[in-house]
Amino acid sequence: MLRALEIRDMLIIDRLDLAFQPGLNVLTGETGAGKSILLDSLGFVLGWRGRAELVRTGAQQGEVTAVFDLAPGHAAFGVLEEAGLPVGDELILRRVNTTDGRKTGWVNDRRVSGEVLRQLSATLVELHGQHDDRGLLDPKGHLAILDIYAGNDALRADLRARWSEMGAARRGLSKAQAALEEVRAEEEFLRHAVDELSKLAPEPGEEAELDQRRRRMQQAEKIRDDIGQASSALGYDGAEGAMANALRWLEGASEKADGRLDDPINALTRAMAELDEAARGVADCLDGLDFNPAELEDTEERLFALRGLARKHQVQPDELADLSAKLSARLAALDAGESQIAELQSALKQAETAYGAAADSLTQNRRAAATRLDAAVASELAPLKMERAVFVTEITPAPDSAEGRDAVCFSVATNPGSPAGPLNKIASGGELSRFLLALKVCLSEERNAGVTMIFDEIDRGVGGATADAVGRRLKALSDGGQVLVVTHSPQVAALGGHHWRVAKHVADGVTTSDVSPLDADQRETEIARMLAGDTITDQARAAARALLVG
Repeated sequence: MLRALEIRDMLIIDRLDLAFQPGLNVLTGETGAGKSILLDSLGFVLGWRGRAELVRTGAQQGEVTAVFDLAPGHAAFGVLEEAGLPVGDELILRRVNTTDGRKTGWVNDRRVSGEVLRQLSATLVELHGQHDDRGLLDPKGHLAILDIYAGNDALRADLRARWSEMGAARRGLSKAQAALEEVRAEEEFLRHAVDELSKLAPEPGEEAELDQRRRRMQQAEKIRDDIGQASSALGYDGAEGAMANALRWLEGASEKADGRLDDPINALTRAMAELDEAARGVADCLDGLDFNPAELEDTEERLFALRGLARKHQVQPDELADLSAKLSARLAALDAGESQIAELQSALKQAETAYGAAADSLTQNRRAAATRLDAAVASELAPLKMERAVFVTEITPAPDSAEGRDAVCFSVATNPGSPAGPLNKIASGGELSRFLLALKVCLSEERNAGVTMIFDEIDRGVGGATADAVGRRLKALSDGGQVLVVTHSPQVAALGGHHWRVAKHVADGVTTSDVSPLDADQRETEIARMLAGDTITDQARAAARALLVG
């Protein structure tokens, strides 16, 4: 419920503090007094897009504050929590507009964007008027309105789930079919490449190992002959035999040399030990260089095969094993593709069947609810002096969507025999107001609980008993809630539980607008003015008292 509205320096309002009440709140005043400015100011603090220039002439900035009382479980709590804003029973919205056009908003003293204000406004206030194309007059919203009236929340949630499942099944099938077609286009290549790679069976790191082994064997061929000759030169037929003969000869002569050959013999003995060690090292080297020439040929053949296949597939040799696995997987997908496509087609068919059943169930509920809504609106039109008018909720087939298979449009015929047409195109101003009011009364229990409803001159174009009927429907609509009505109808104003008068004043060449709460005597005077004009007669006062008595 809107509890308070404070306006500072907005258009022709200098300073205004309003305290609204539960029930039916009426605002009256002469044309041009500033009633629409109140709505502009309220729309401003709620983040609605409206006039560009709102700041009062001569002021630096304009400011509007709105205070709402929230009942437990109010829809605004969800918006506050999602936006990370403080949550409490009282909600304070404040918005400032500077002369350079900058707009800044706060919610419970936390700065917020205009989008957050608009999200909150959808849970707080609902505006209805002859030219309101955001609410009941917008055909795009009729489907949602009918579903709310029908209580189709669970069915809609189930349908959306079925729609998502069907979409996922279609995307999965389409992706699998595209992949299969892509693989089919290269089937011959895949089979040849996988066969070629499988026969070679490359392994990561193999190319470097083969290259190293090949280099060792090639180097061994080059140095083996030299090392062999060196081995022969060190052996018994070479240095070893010559040194052995020299040692034998020296030892035979040493007894007659008086010890002069002892040092040479010892040195020669040591030299033979070193020679023996060198000979063994050379022999070991020769043994290590020993290889089968066929092994070199085999190594080179596999190395060249790896490198050739890598060039063919434009990858590094070490990537061949991974390429083989990938191509084998694609080939396996090709072989298994037909069965996978069949499974996905079956899953899609099941999803489509489930969606169709959910959509048909929702359509049945909608048609039953449409019949109830048409009857309910008809019963409301009679007190509004439109008993001959016809209201029809038309349901026509629509393309499948997350909302079902139905298009909904509220259609009316204002006179018997007249062609029916869309609500916002057929009804005249006064008729349209009454249709909207009848619809709103029918939807009040199901739609937007806890929302402050504002009717902007919805009684325009009607008078007498019809205006009285409009007022009584508005009063009934306000029971247990809050309704604000901007009206020129004395019959409607007399039924209000709380009454404010909007008046315009000119002082020192400056025009300002003011809003004053009216007591019982002031209400009588105001309603008499609405009946008689500027000159209030005794008859007008008597008529006003009669209206107030009801």
